[in-house]
Amino acid sequence: MKAIQLHEFGGPEVLHHEEVAVPEPASGEVLVRVRAVGLNPPDWYVREGMPGIPPEFRPPFDLPLIPGTDISGVVEAVAADVTGFTAGDEVVGLLRFPVLMQSGAYAEYVTAPASDLAPKPAAVDHTHAAALSMSGLTAWQYLIDVGHDHPSPFQEARHRPMALGSDTTVLINGAGGGVGHLALQLAKWKGARVIAVASGTHETFLHGLGADEYIDYTKQRPEDIVRDVDLVLDTVGGPHSRRFLPTLKRGGALYPVYFGEFDDEENAKLGVTVSGTQVRANGAQLAELGRLMDADTIRVAIDSTFALADAQAAHKRAAQGHIQGKIVLTIP
Repeated sequence: MKAIQLHEFGGPEVLHHEEVAVPEPASGEVLVRVRAVGLNPPDWYVREGMPGIPPEFRPPFDLPLIPGTDISGVVEAVAADVTGFTAGDEVVGLLRFPVLMQSGAYAEYVTAPASDLAPKPAAVDHTHAAALSMSGLTAWQYLIDVGHDHPSPFQEARHRPMALGSDTTVLINGAGGGVGHLALQLAKWKGARVIAVASGTHETFLHGLGADEYIDYTKQRPEDIVRDVDLVLDTVGGPHSRRFLPTLKRGGALYPVYFGEFDDEENAKLGVTVSGTQVRANGAQLAELGRLMDADTIRVAIDSTFALADAQAAHKRAAQGHIQGKIVLTIP
């Protein structure tokens, strides 16, 4: 089969389209003929060798490796002990994450734990289905239900999502991106009022998804003009995430997807909670998201598509930023 491999860490140029052996499913696994692959930030973090991650949090990687975790495709074969899937089934999945940061999805075939898979939403094609998994599960596990009791590497307490309803105001930073645009729709599904923060090119798109208010961060800083929100989901996160603390009411919460540095005493003084989790593969939750897609409650936006052989170009597009929805690799 053809696959994208990297033999060294670096820029997009280290991604090579090569011929490799088709993997065989082990016990509990399914072999999937891949039709589309969703791209995610961990793909380029790993490609670069994760230079921004402290060594104690950096998982080991054996080179060469085939990157990618998000797939949509067709079951080719199943191990003898697998039930629930048979050859010919259309499936989606976030594979092995975060146990393996990269699971070989940039390929024509990939093996997957059956528990990581869900039926492909019937209402969408493989391209849109492949874009759902990591971003959708991240939004779901932050806002709706964690679905596991594994501790986050960045905090001891278990993340407990705030209940959302008509009396809740949620600010979503990075609302135009993969996680952000799905989180917006999940918050609206729960009845919340949503303030979307993104760059100016996303305004019409985000209002179309249901945003009640829009802030163009290139013109206004949300922390200067927003007050008394119940929840901030900062899909950008990182060291600057604490700038959103003044936007919260007492009893509010800030969820940075990429955890930053916070002062517990400052949080206690403000009466707010800062919490996060690490997204984990979950076929059952992915099936719930698929049902919402089939009901047209949520939809996935596609920023751009590239052939598998053009993975370098796809990563270059990701590096440009201002992504609206998801980047997807397609395999005929």
